[in-house]
Amino acid sequence: MAAPAPVAQGIEQRPPEPCAQVRILPGAHAPAPAKKPRWTYQWKELHDEVITSGLCTGCAGCVIACPHHVIGYTHEPGAYKPFHLEEELGADDCVHGVKGCTSCTRACPRFRMWEPEADMHLFGRERDPDEMSGIYSDILLTRASDDFVYEVGQDGGLVSAILIWCMENDIIDGALTSGVESLPSGEPGWKAFPMVATNRDEVLRGAGSRYTYSANPIAFEEAREKGLDRLALVGMSCQTSVGPVMWHRKVGKVSKPIKLNIGLLCSKSFDDSLFDELFEVKYGLPKEQISKMNIKGVFQIWTKVNLKECHAWTREGCNLCPDFAAEHADISTGGIGDLSDWTLTIVRTELGRAVIDAMVRDGAIEIRPGDDDPGAIALMHRLSAKSRERWPRWADGAARLGLPERRSA
Repeated sequence: MAAPAPVAQGIEQRPPEPCAQVRILPGAHAPAPAKKPRWTYQWKELHDEVITSGLCTGCAGCVIACPHHVIGYTHEPGAYKPFHLEEELGADDCVHGVKGCTSCTRACPRFRMWEPEADMHLFGRERDPDEMSGIYSDILLTRASDDFVYEVGQDGGLVSAILIWCMENDIIDGALTSGVESLPSGEPGWKAFPMVATNRDEVLRGAGSRYTYSANPIAFEEAREKGLDRLALVGMSCQTSVGPVMWHRKVGKVSKPIKLNIGLLCSKSFDDSLFDELFEVKYGLPKEQISKMNIKGVFQIWTKVNLKECHAWTREGCNLCPDFAAEHADISTGGIGDLSDWTLTIVRTELGRAVIDAMVRDGAIEIRPGDDDPGAIALMHRLSAKSRERWPRWADGAARLGLPERRSA
């Protein structure tokens, strides 16, 4: 394999074939690899075990991985799910799968042994039972040094600062992220959609949190049409597992452009109908009058809405998701804890560490020790354990590792 090309500030991009690189941490045992059985699982197994079982998060990994373009996706309230476009064998089977195509199951971050496989690819080991928030090397508090990025972004503006800095230093040429549809007045609304950001203005146009779902990996097709081949993926926890699972299962060229993986701490997202059916009907808050939102124990819309009232609008794909802390990102971020103008930042991989260190040296971000807000760290671990309790016992048990088992009566 050719060595990865050096880029700004000594950072090295992922090699062209990341699935071939596994980092073994010091002290980790690397036994001789056993010959793996041939992977034969296709859409039929994905449909039965993930799509219709409740495990599907709607991440759209299977959609962008399908080489035959026969998996559709409904990005609308009440849906956010993939479906099969061909009718020859019915909704639960695929002509190409029968002939041996397995790309959809290889790309799914909820199919079979997804968690330990992603762990092994990224860290050279599986997480231990006490690592409820996944494997990481450091926890920091960070915020953007640029005052405008800090103000426009969410909880310190770290994600926006990373994307802008990486683009300006020629580390990436685009980011798969989310934007918001414009209202009839021309002002930005709140309905999120997948988009590709290629410059500072586009990054800032999509900055901030919406808490409704956007299947950001779907923007991969737009990036490919634009000829972009060095991408950052910004996504919720389920989406940031897509790349490592693809690399481990050797999906192919669709995974190669993802060079940087930024995960958002996420306990759930909401259906877009939340705006019309709750905020406007009960609280008299039309979408066009909402300027900013956040969740700090309550749903803050620069008034306070009881968060429990919003649970009825929880997106179906979030009900069984076990990953609060975006455990397979290079850098995971979230605005939890007492210091709301700083971003809780979990550094997980060598690449994540290189980016953070280079940005600090360049003056692009400010950092503080994570221990300055111990309550945020404790809350992350509690919410991670709570999310893992959602994972059903009939599915692969790795995601429940470390949870106390119920005693039989």
